[in-house]
Amino acid sequence: MTQRILISTGGSGGHVVPATILYEHLKDQFNVSMSTDNRGMKFLDKNKYNLEIFNITPISKNIFLIPFQFFLIIYLIIKSIFFLKKRKIDILISTGGYMSLPLCLASKIVNIKIFLFEPNMVLGRSNKFFIKSCEKIFCYSVKIKNLPNKYISKISIIPALLRKKFYDIKKADAIDKKISLLIIGGSQGAKIFDTLIKFSMIELSKKYSLKIYQQTNSVNFEVLKKFYKDKSIDCELFDFKEDISNLMSKSNICITRAGASTLAELVFLNLPCVVIPLPTSKDNHQFENAFFYNKIGCNWVLNQNEINDEAITNKLFNIIDNKDEFLVKKINMKNFSCQNTWNNINHKIISVINENRISKN
Repeated sequence: MTQRILISTGGSGGHVVPATILYEHLKDQFNVSMSTDNRGMKFLDKNKYNLEIFNITPISKNIFLIPFQFFLIIYLIIKSIFFLKKRKIDILISTGGYMSLPLCLASKIVNIKIFLFEPNMVLGRSNKFFIKSCEKIFCYSVKIKNLPNKYISKISIIPALLRKKFYDIKKADAIDKKISLLIIGGSQGAKIFDTLIKFSMIELSKKYSLKIYQQTNSVNFEVLKKFYKDKSIDCELFDFKEDISNLMSKSNICITRAGASTLAELVFLNLPCVVIPLPTSKDNHQFENAFFYNKIGCNWVLNQNEINDEAITNKLFNIIDNKDEFLVKKINMKNFSCQNTWNNINHKIISVINENRISKN
């Protein structure tokens, strides 16, 4: 009988995008469905996935709301139990985040096997809470911060999850006379990128033939468009969307936040990047993500709290003019991602699930 798997996700693109990739890896071998909250819906095509909405609000720090939230969580756990029973779910895979808490708790109560996924280099709080109860946790490295040593054996290392189309697009070109610069703020946007790097773009355009692909949001779109038009800088603005892979393949250098999915995609496409981690990310996980790739020579890391527009400009000029260092970064990226194939990841994930399914029955 085909196992029924529910993938629980929601919140930001950092949770939802890996969930969709897991869905694609598992759908041919298992009966797979997915749950998400209203925030996660904006990153999903509801017609493409077997989807259920579980809208869960973040836990408030307001002490007066604690009693209400307690009863809300109880209600959501009961709702989750009935949902899991009705769907006859055998396995729950959680991509982390508070939105997965009720389903994970319900799965624990009714003895449904739990698998976790952690793309960051710091164990998320939800995943840490359920690490004892899970069968395995899929990670990109064994050196995950905040993971208790006694649970290291639960880690199953896989290459970074990439959307399938990434394996079919061309790798990023080396720097030549034309600079194609990609600026990525992540699924939550990065307003500071719309303001901090304007001076750098002006200075770069004075020396090089410059094409800019920049992610922004609807609030800043027109202002940024007018800025580049007034400065006669060739640009293409876009919001968070799946076809960013095409823009990555057109670029030869990138400025980015340090979301796990974005960094994995850039490394796979051999696109060297200046990484400016979000300083307010929980448990400073974006810095740890950036530092993981920095240690193996794949990027340059700048601290947002210590830089200004002149510092970014100098860094970009140094990278562009020092092509030897740039090429070393591309080689390091290529060597690191050489084992990342769709079939390798597919075999690994399915094998781990099947091995633990059989061994526990």
